[in-house]
Amino acid sequence: MKRNIVILFGLLILFSPAVAWAGQACSEEIPASTPEENFTVEQDGTLLGKNTGLTWMRCSLGQNWDGRNCKGEGALFTWSQALKAADGYRYGGFNDWRLPNKNELESIVELSCSSPAINEKLFPAAPSAFFWSASPYTGVGDGAWSVDFAYGAVVASVKTGKNYVRLVRDR
Repeated sequence: MKRNIVILFGLLILFSPAVAWAGQACSEEIPASTPEENFTVEQDGTLLGKNTGLTWMRCSLGQNWDGRNCKGEGALFTWSQALKAADGYRYGGFNDWRLPNKNELESIVELSCSSPAINEKLFPAAPSAFFWSASPYTGVGDGAWSVDFAYGAVVASVKTGKNYVRLVRDR
């Protein structure tokens, strides 16, 4: 299995992007950061963020929306592959989908949950793994920002590593 290199606080960390976890754990003591009422759920497998005006694909690339859930496995991409996959991607009658920047991607992290750190009612069958952002990381050579949806951390990943992709579009 291929491994990614992540640079976190100046430390190099090796990981496998397709990590299997026992299941999501959420704390009722921590207020939800992405409650359902902050989103409008569309029937086409998208969500509109009421606070951000961003439309999100509920499934990661490689998965298919069946009207209730995301089916199949998410696909893994290098950073350049992710940018190319997003360019002109057609879904829900739109072709202006894009890779979110790191702040946009971080905005859908559910801080009260881990493994995955995402609201599973809004983003079902989400991989508990790293997702690419469109934001390059300038601190070390060939890096870009990614979000770890196992725990919600924003980290720099080497662009040649493989991560998952969730697309967004402006309203």
